[in-house]
Amino acid sequence: MASIFTKIVHGEIPCYKVAETEDCIAFLDILPLARGHVLVVPKKEVDYYFDLDDELFQNVNTLARRVSHAIKKVVPCERIGVSVIGLEVPHAHVHLVPINSISDLDFTKKRVKLSEEEFKELATKIAANI
Repeated sequence: MASIFTKIVHGEIPCYKVAETEDCIAFLDILPLARGHVLVVPKKEVDYYFDLDDELFQNVNTLARRVSHAIKKVVPCERIGVSVIGLEVPHAHVHLVPINSISDLDFTKKRVKLSEEEFKELATKIAANI
């Protein structure tokens, strides 16, 4: 069965896309830890991040770096935190989260609520800075 991310890649489920390459896509997390939380996902469905082949691993990280710079321009924060957890969806992905302290990367904390309009505006602004 295809993962939710594969369904997003194939356009079966909508997303707030901020960037896309031939083999990766980046979109806003709909249950964000912070405003501007983005997921960078390889289009090829691979469960475990460290099982990505070398080229795809590099491409995911290259896009993540580009997107992180764009997020930093749009969302006031000290840093863009990076997390690879891999337990919540069986499809490799990288979390990019605007942070001001280490506790901002606590995935057990309450998620930020954004309206559809806020998601759209944020995605447009981040995309414009890539």
